Amino acid sequence: MPFKFIQVDASDGILTLTINRPEVLNALHFDAHAELSAAIDDYAADPSLRVAIITGVGERSFCVGTDLKSLALTGPYDYPRGGFGGVTTRLDLWKPVIAAVNGLCMGGGAEIVAACDLAVACEHAEFALSEPLVGLAALGGGALQRLARGMAMKDAMYLALTAQRISAVEALRIGLINQVAPRGESLARARVLAAQIVACAPLAIEASKQVLLQSLEHVGLAAALDAHYPAAQRMLASRDAVEGPLAFSQKRAPHWIGS
Repeated sequence: MPFKFIQVDASDGILTLTINRPEVLNALHFDAHAELSAAIDDYAADPSLRVAIITGVGERSFCVGTDLKSLALTGPYDYPRGGFGGVTTRLDLWKPVIAAVNGLCMGGGAEIVAACDLAVACEHAEFALSEPLVGLAALGGGALQRLARGMAMKDAMYLALTAQRISAVEALRIGLINQVAPRGESLARARVLAAQIVACAPLAIEASKQVLLQSLEHVGLAAALDAHYPAAQRMLASRDAVEGPLAFSQKRAPHWIGS
């Protein structure tokens, strides 16, 4: 489909989706959600694409959440498949998604980051769950549930209850992001991470992501160890599982085929 509100680039197995609404600090309205969702649908279906990166145009804002002016005109709407930004409720995507935070990251923007598997932020980026300031809570993209599982409860409570901004350094400390990059370099750093992932076997990456996430569904470690993980079974039965040790023994680079 033609895209108006996002920029789409694919190269070397890496898909880069850039939110392109700088006039509203990359806030999202329905059409922008729909475009992101469609692009991630394509990513999920295309075996040549191994990693997706979500970022925003410019150096001012990654995404400040919902375009409230547009919402006031259209009224409430249902998000497309995948939830806010096409990614927050996409619970069956085992390919990695990286956030490259290039500036302000508020409300739904922070929910996108929480939903991504990895995140890099520029040093000037700021983060907030700002929904309570407009009478809402961060319910649209599962941020509250994710933060409760992914960081200390006191840190999650601070973000959820105060609606205050935190710096990139603080976001790193509490585990919301993985790296802090110099101004203007978050996307370049995210592409380095993506290239490291692309060097690995695709089915091994999918299996690792599925086991990490689905193991959280089990109360005890024993149950998590005994659980069935379809992506892990596909990996173990794949030709790549033979190719990896063979390439190592022959002292050559492996040739992954994803099957």
